[in-house]
Amino acid sequence: MGVPKPLTDEEITAALVGLPGWERQGDVIARTYEIRYHAAVAAIVTIADRSRRVHHHADLDLRIDSLTARITTHDAGHVLTRADVDLAHRIDAIVAAHQALPLD
Repeated sequence: MGVPKPLTDEEITAALVGLPGWERQGDVIARTYEIRYHAAVAAIVTIADRSRRVHHHADLDLRIDSLTARITTHDAGHVLTRADVDLAHRIDAIVAAHQALPLD
């Protein structure tokens, strides 16, 4: 498959326009979701499954009322690639689906 090509600063800026809530932190993109704990746990399981399928993962930080995702491409030397942008879109969809589920 090869090592993914790093994105330019301009490509990263353009990609973030289509990813509301995500911000660049050096060579990482990150987003914190306000989400109930049990919904976040369920989202993490789904994120892990999808990550395994696409061979790319995020660093996830679970708190009582939030979930933070941080993404970079480790295989490319910890730089941002198209794979990071694609994974961010997937995580947005997964978290949105889990936030919509009634848990009470």
